[in-house]
Amino acid sequence: MTALLVVAVAAAGGVGAVGRLVLDGVLKARVRVSFPFGTTVINVTGSFLLGLVTGLALAHGLPPEWRAVLGTGFLGGYTTFSTASYETVRLAQQRRYRAALFNGVGMLVLALAAAGLGLWLGQLA
Repeated sequence: MTALLVVAVAAAGGVGAVGRLVLDGVLKARVRVSFPFGTTVINVTGSFLLGLVTGLALAHGLPPEWRAVLGTGFLGGYTTFSTASYETVRLAQQRRYRAALFNGVGMLVLALAAAGLGLWLGQLA
């Protein structure tokens, strides 16, 4: 692993984190619900994109450096498992058990389906 690759992954992670912050802010401003909708959208779209990158890598030999920059860097910074976990616990503490169940289990199911769709589409391209 070269120093340039480490810097590229770090920079891509920063861009992904900023993208997450901006998208979450836009969604919160436009969709007024007491459910962590932004985090769900971010994790599902990030899973789709990681599936797509993986599918493209498998089908077309995307170089490992690009996989690291896009997958580990950008999408690692963009998606957020820890925030989703925290929000699920917070919903349960508020006794909003259905919302907590959907946030925990529903997001996982949606994210897995999105990753599978991305993988499939990436391999078709």
